[in-house]
Amino acid sequence: MNLILMKKDSFFEKVYEVTRLIPYGRVTSYGAIANFLGTARSARMVGWALNKSFSSGEFLPAHRVVNKQGILTGKHHFGTGSNMKQLLENEGIHLEGDKIIDFEKLFWDPSKELL
Repeated sequence: MNLILMKKDSFFEKVYEVTRLIPYGRVTSYGAIANFLGTARSARMVGWALNKSFSSGEFLPAHRVVNKQGILTGKHHFGTGSNMKQLLENEGIHLEGDKIIDFEKLFWDPSKELL
Protein backbone atom coordinates (compact mmCIF):
# COMPACT_ATOMS: atom_id res chain seq x y z
CA MET A 1 0.00 0.00 0.00
CA ASN A 2 1.33 3.46 -0.83
CA LEU A 3 2.28 5.94 1.89
CA ILE A 4 -0.35 8.50 0.93
CA LEU A 5 -3.16 6.05 1.56
CA MET A 6 -1.67 5.01 4.88
CA LYS A 7 -0.80 8.50 6.20
CA LYS A 8 -4.06 10.37 5.72
CA ASP A 9 -7.44 9.64 7.25
CA SER A 10 -9.95 11.58 5.20
CA PHE A 11 -10.58 11.27 1.47
CA PHE A 12 -10.20 15.04 1.06
CA GLU A 13 -6.79 15.00 2.79
CA LYS A 14 -5.66 12.18 0.50
CA VAL A 15 -6.76 14.22 -2.53
CA TYR A 16 -4.82 17.24 -1.24
CA GLU A 17 -1.69 15.17 -0.66
CA VAL A 18 -1.73 13.80 -4.22
CA THR A 19 -2.46 17.26 -5.63
CA ARG A 20 0.56 18.71 -3.81
CA LEU A 21 2.75 16.17 -5.62
CA ILE A 22 1.74 17.13 -9.18
CA PRO A 23 4.94 18.51 -10.71
CA TYR A 24 5.20 22.08 -11.96
CA GLY A 25 4.32 22.22 -15.65
CA ARG A 26 2.34 18.95 -15.57
CA VAL A 27 -1.36 18.18 -15.19
CA THR A 28 -3.52 15.29 -14.08
CA SER A 29 -7.23 14.53 -14.05
CA TYR A 30 -9.85 14.16 -11.36
CA GLY A 31 -10.28 10.55 -12.41
CA ALA A 32 -6.56 9.78 -12.24
CA ILE A 33 -6.45 10.98 -8.64
CA ALA A 34 -9.59 8.98 -7.79
CA ASN A 35 -8.14 5.88 -9.44
CA PHE A 36 -4.87 6.26 -7.53
CA LEU A 37 -6.80 6.49 -4.26
CA GLY A 38 -8.62 3.26 -5.05
CA THR A 39 -11.95 4.98 -5.65
CA ALA A 40 -12.09 5.00 -9.45
CA ARG A 41 -15.72 6.14 -9.61
CA SER A 42 -15.24 9.19 -7.41
CA ALA A 43 -13.75 11.73 -9.82
CA ARG A 44 -16.56 14.14 -8.93
CA MET A 45 -15.66 13.82 -5.23
CA VAL A 46 -12.07 14.76 -6.11
CA GLY A 47 -13.48 17.93 -7.69
CA TRP A 48 -15.53 18.67 -4.59
CA ALA A 49 -12.47 18.19 -2.40
CA LEU A 50 -10.43 20.57 -4.54
CA ASN A 51 -13.23 23.14 -4.49
CA LYS A 52 -13.33 22.92 -0.69
CA SER A 53 -9.55 23.47 -0.54
CA PHE A 54 -9.93 27.12 -1.55
CA SER A 55 -11.25 27.96 1.90
CA SER A 56 -8.23 26.50 3.70
CA GLY A 57 -5.91 29.44 3.07
CA GLU A 58 -3.13 27.05 2.02
CA PHE A 59 -1.94 27.10 -1.59
CA LEU A 60 -2.80 23.88 -3.36
CA PRO A 61 -1.96 23.54 -7.08
CA ALA A 62 -5.56 22.59 -7.90
CA HIS A 63 -5.17 24.39 -11.24
CA ARG A 64 -3.14 21.36 -12.38
CA VAL A 65 -6.21 19.09 -12.14
CA VAL A 66 -8.47 19.04 -15.19
CA ASN A 67 -10.98 16.68 -16.75
CA LYS A 68 -9.99 13.54 -18.64
CA GLN A 69 -9.89 15.39 -21.97
CA GLY A 70 -7.65 18.17 -20.67
CA ILE A 71 -10.44 20.72 -20.40
CA LEU A 72 -10.56 23.29 -17.60
CA THR A 73 -13.96 22.29 -16.25
CA GLY A 74 -13.19 23.69 -12.78
CA LYS A 75 -12.12 27.15 -13.96
CA HIS A 76 -15.11 28.90 -12.38
CA HIS A 77 -13.74 28.02 -8.91
CA PHE A 78 -10.66 30.19 -9.45
CA GLY A 79 -12.36 33.58 -9.21
CA THR A 80 -12.51 34.87 -12.75
CA GLY A 81 -12.85 32.47 -15.66
CA SER A 82 -9.28 33.17 -16.75
CA ASN A 83 -7.33 32.63 -13.48
CA MET A 84 -6.92 28.85 -13.88
CA LYS A 85 -5.78 29.28 -17.47
CA GLN A 86 -3.33 31.99 -16.45
CA LEU A 87 -1.83 29.81 -13.70
CA LEU A 88 -1.28 26.98 -16.19
CA GLU A 89 0.18 29.32 -18.81
CA ASN A 90 2.55 30.70 -16.15
CA GLU A 91 3.90 27.15 -15.88
CA GLY A 92 4.49 26.94 -19.63
CA ILE A 93 1.35 24.96 -20.42
CA HIS A 94 -0.28 26.00 -23.68
CA LEU A 95 -4.03 26.05 -24.14
CA GLU A 96 -6.41 26.55 -26.98
CA GLY A 97 -9.51 28.03 -25.45
CA ASP A 98 -10.08 25.95 -22.30
CA LYS A 99 -8.28 22.84 -23.60
CA ILE A 100 -4.67 21.91 -22.86
CA ILE A 101 -2.56 21.41 -25.96
CA ASP A 102 -0.42 18.24 -25.76
CA PHE A 103 -2.47 16.99 -22.82
CA GLU A 104 -1.21 13.42 -23.22
CA LYS A 105 2.41 14.60 -23.16
CA LEU A 106 1.89 16.73 -20.03
CA PHE A 107 -0.31 14.19 -18.24
CA TRP A 108 1.01 13.04 -14.86
CA ASP A 109 -0.50 9.74 -13.73
CA PRO A 110 -0.10 9.26 -9.96
CA SER A 111 -0.74 5.52 -10.35
CA LYS A 112 2.42 5.27 -12.44
CA GLU A 113 4.51 7.99 -10.83
CA LEU A 114 3.88 7.30 -7.15
CA LEU A 115 3.72 3.52 -6.86
